[in-house]
Amino acid sequence: MEISGYKSGGYESQFEYESFMPTLVHHKWIISDPQVQQLLSRADRAIGELNAFSQLIPDIDFFIQMYVAKEATQSSRIEGTQTNIEDAFKDVDDLSPEVRDDWGEVQNYIAAINYAIESLERLPLSNRLLRETHAILMQGVRGESKQPGDFRNSQNWIGVSLKNAVFIPPHHEHVPDLMSDLEKFLHDDTAYVPALIKIAIAHYQFETIHPFLDGNGRLGRLMISLYLASEKLLSKPALYLSDYFERNKTAYIDHLMAVREGNHMREWLVFFLHGVEETAHSSAGVFKQIITIKEKIEREILPRFSSRRQDNALKLVQYLYSRPVVDVKAITRLLDTTANTATALITDLVKFGVLREMTGQRRNRLFVFQQYLALFKE
Repeated sequence: MEISGYKSGGYESQFEYESFMPTLVHHKWIISDPQVQQLLSRADRAIGELNAFSQLIPDIDFFIQMYVAKEATQSSRIEGTQTNIEDAFKDVDDLSPEVRDDWGEVQNYIAAINYAIESLERLPLSNRLLRETHAILMQGVRGESKQPGDFRNSQNWIGVSLKNAVFIPPHHEHVPDLMSDLEKFLHDDTAYVPALIKIAIAHYQFETIHPFLDGNGRLGRLMISLYLASEKLLSKPALYLSDYFERNKTAYIDHLMAVREGNHMREWLVFFLHGVEETAHSSAGVFKQIITIKEKIEREILPRFSSRRQDNALKLVQYLYSRPVVDVKAITRLLDTTANTATALITDLVKFGVLREMTGQRRNRLFVFQQYLALFKE
C-alpha cells in the first residue's frame, strides 16, 4: 500500500457510543514520499552515529540507567505525574507524601523498562513480553485493579468519560486480533518496511488499539525503544523518545488523532522521524559531555585521594553515574564500610565540586552529582 492511500479505519456503533476500528497494518507499505525518504535517511544516519559513539564509552551500562530514569520520568509526565528526575533517585522516605504516588509509578516504569530490556535476551518483542511488562508497570500503583498484564475485556476511552470521550478505541472483542496483526507486522521481514517506519506505524497502531485498561501511553512509548534494541539498530538501549513527545505534547497527541480522523499517516511519520533524528543527536551530545566529565574526574579529582582510599573513591564515583542522588546510608552499604568512612568520602567529593548537598538540612542529607544530572535535564 502506498502511504498516500492509507485509510485509518472507521467507527462502529456500540450501545450509546461509537468505537473506532482501525484497519490492519500487517501488509506491504510503499513509502515513496521524498520528504519522508529524506527524513528516514537522516534519522537512520543519526542512529548509526549514536550507536557508534555509545560503543566507545566504557561502563556504558552505568549511563544507560540515567536514560532509563529520564524516560520513566518524561513518559510518566505525559500522563500527568509530577515526579522529576532527581525524585526518581530518592527513597520514598525522602519524599513528601503528596508526590509518593507519582514516584511509585516512575519506579514501576524503571523496573518495567529494565525487565523488558533484559527479557529481550530470551524473548522476542511480542504480545507476551508486552503483557509481562505491563504487569510490572501497574503493580501496586494507581490502576493496579485494571487487569495488569492482561488485554482489556471491557471498553476504555480517552477523556473524562465515555459519553464525553476525546477518542474511543476499538471494542474489546477486537483487541486480540488487532494485537496479533500488530505482532505479525513487527516480525514480518518479507514486507520490506524500513525499521523506523515500521515502529512509527506500530506505535500509532498500539495507541489506537489501546489494548490495556491503563498504562497504554507509557507502554506504547517503551515499545519503540524495545523494538530498536530487538532489531539491533542500537547495541545498547540509548534512544528514548518520551522527552521529545513531552516537549511537543500537543503536536504528539494531535498527530495521532489526525491519523485516525484524516488518514494523515505521512504527517505522523514526518513528526516521528524528526523526533528520532533530534533525540539521537541529543543523546550523542550527552555521551560526549559524559566523557568530558569522566576524564576530568579521573585526571583531576581521583588522584587527590590517598592510595588507601582510591578504590572506595573510584567505586563511589562509578556508582554516581547510575545513581546521582545519594546519602550516607547508601554509600555505607555500597562500600560495606562505616558511616564515618562514607561521610568522609562524600565530604571530600563536596569539597572537590563533584557532589552538592541538596536538602539544606543537618540530618537526613542528600547529595547530588549536579553537573552530571544536569546533562539529562537539558
